[in-house]
Amino acid sequence: MKELGAMKVPLVDLGAQYESIRDDVLAAVTRVCDSQRYILGPEVELAEQELAKSLSATHAIGVSSGTDALLVSLMALGVGPGDEVVTSTYSFFASAGSIARLGATPVFVDIDPATFNLDPEGVKAAVTPKTKVIMPVHLFGLSAPLDPILETAAEAGVPVLEDACQAVGARYREKQVGTLGALGCISFFPSKALSAFGDAGLVITNDDELATRVGMLRTHGAENRYYHSAIGGNFRLDAMQAAILRVKAPHLRRWLEQRRQNAARYTRLFEEADVATFGVELPVEPTGHWHTYHQYVIKAPRRDELRKHLEAHDVETAIYYPVSLHRQECFRHLGFPAGSLPKAEAAAKISLALPMYPELTEEQQTHVVEAVVHHLRMS
Repeated sequence: MKELGAMKVPLVDLGAQYESIRDDVLAAVTRVCDSQRYILGPEVELAEQELAKSLSATHAIGVSSGTDALLVSLMALGVGPGDEVVTSTYSFFASAGSIARLGATPVFVDIDPATFNLDPEGVKAAVTPKTKVIMPVHLFGLSAPLDPILETAAEAGVPVLEDACQAVGARYREKQVGTLGALGCISFFPSKALSAFGDAGLVITNDDELATRVGMLRTHGAENRYYHSAIGGNFRLDAMQAAILRVKAPHLRRWLEQRRQNAARYTRLFEEADVATFGVELPVEPTGHWHTYHQYVIKAPRRDELRKHLEAHDVETAIYYPVSLHRQECFRHLGFPAGSLPKAEAAAKISLALPMYPELTEEQQTHVVEAVVHHLRMS
């Protein structure tokens, strides 16, 4: 077996993207500084108009983070104490945390192990008379199977809130995720496919009344300053972040295509190495889905040993997520014992995210694959 060469491959390289747009970003920042308009204002309004158009939504409301997008959307849908929200147990904490912060109960559902996304049959079984909202998560850039979920929601007479925080630009049956439910939430955290230079988020909707309510709730429930018709919060998008997003948004489609090309190369290289014989499973893209590969997540036996091996060869990886939400200490009172949602619990033990970003080179990807294969053959 040949020795591996030396090459550092980060999980994500924000600097590579910044260098390609540096002058435009600095010009946008200077424009905001010169205007001295830092909170809401014309920069945010223009960003909202441009993002709504690019995401095929009637309305886009800029907010302070993806977490706050979820929180304010749940508030707009009237979620509160005594309500239940059906969602995935395999996601970032904000998906469930935003529900619990409103005094509602997250009702966790297991996943389809092939996609890491919600199992529609599990969603159907989880609906009760207390269900207020169904919140599918589009994990790692891949849409959840929305048709059966929307059907279940319609039968129950409850809205669907799409957690698209990891899936900006992804599509389901040729429609943009976030636009098929009542509301959709997007995160612009720095590592996302479309990112700000700090925390920022977006709520998208085609419903005029919901758009108005979200806009009001993001400013402490006031339509007019100092006159509050509801209790909201400070969920405003900074003008500086809006200006940066305006620079980056026109590049999104190209960046997503580059991610898809890199994912296809990973898949080809892994298949040529026949990693399936070692029990490794690669990401899938079901028919009717357009995956943006926010993350390229494999499933591998002896995952932790593989991760240490990759680290030793300067390949950075991440585990999303080591503990499913129903097994978190803060949700112990909900009564989900070990083994109750077995597919998510199994995924937590074997999933591993490999380096993925638009500027990832073929040479870097080859090194990653060779390092993975090297470990598999040594094991």
